[in-house]
Amino acid sequence: MAQFLPLFPLKLVAFPGEQLNLHIFEDRYKQLINECIDGGTRFGIPAYLDEAIEYGTEMSVEKVIKEYSDGRMDIVTLAHRVFQVTEFMNPAPNKLYAGGEVEFLDNVYDEVDEITRQRMIELVEELFEVLDLSDNIRIADDITVFDLGHKIGLSSQKKYQLLQLERESTRQNFVVDHLEKTIPVIREMEQARERIRMNGHFRKFDPLDF
Repeated sequence: MAQFLPLFPLKLVAFPGEQLNLHIFEDRYKQLINECIDGGTRFGIPAYLDEAIEYGTEMSVEKVIKEYSDGRMDIVTLAHRVFQVTEFMNPAPNKLYAGGEVEFLDNVYDEVDEITRQRMIELVEELFEVLDLSDNIRIADDITVFDLGHKIGLSSQKKYQLLQLERESTRQNFVVDHLEKTIPVIREMEQARERIRMNGHFRKFDPLDF
């Protein structure tokens, strides 16, 4: 069932569970955020990619970090459900900001194949090892694909595709496919970098005695 949601289009993808810091400075978004704070309501961030408004994520205002004298503010938001925009209005009736009728997608975590999940985690750990990030990132036992979404080298378009997948099992297969294709390329790039580095030094070779 469709429902109205105030919309704050941005050129980014927000995954459920993600915290997003925003600096609010335009009058239309000052109005939007103040209404959400006063009414305890939520708004949506549709990903504005390829000049289209189609899918996005429902957001709540978690905290106002700073308010400025001119009405600007720094806020912390939290991403919740993924939605599809069925009708986009810019501006929304009697508002400065855009809005739209949206339908929320299901986010199904059941029917997860443990073998695929383990394969995904192994590949993520391999990626971090190749990038020399193993000491800085830990993978929790209950980690989800959305938790990994910004950490595995996905392009904006790939992140947008991932956002639209409603089942965790499908998302895991998506990540496995991405990493199986990406890691060999990164390894080759790292090896090429090392070869370039070695070729930049004078090296002494023993003469061959035939």
